Amino acid sequence: MSFAVDRIDHVVLNCSNVEATVTWYERVLGMERDDFAYGEDRHIALRFGEQKFNVRPAGSPNWWSVENDTPGSLDLCFVTRAPIAEVVAHLEKCAVEIANGPVEQIGALGPMTSVYFYDPDRNLIEVAVYP
Repeated sequence: MSFAVDRIDHVVLNCSNVEATVTWYERVLGMERDDFAYGEDRHIALRFGEQKFNVRPAGSPNWWSVENDTPGSLDLCFVTRAPIAEVVAHLEKCAVEIANGPVEQIGALGPMTSVYFYDPDRNLIEVAVYP
């Protein structure tokens, strides 16, 4: 193989309501809203660490992947350094229902403890802590 992938740069998060989605990710996961222009179009992203989600309403015109942009079809795992008890307490404070956890899982770097819940479009969100 002539190249290897180094990292993920961004993910496109298709949603039914951009403002509701952005507000939820800011409030629950501490992401930062980033309004930007690309060509003549305005876009919204959510930044966290060195990554971002481009947030796009499902069915956006002039987008070639429109056939595959179903809201609620993602299963995302985020890693935090905060203790899992703090994650659970924050989710409870935000009135986010925990679907599963805390439970032990195996991640990209080995054993971790995870908690699962859903975003407004029912994407499954996992927040994990490595020991």
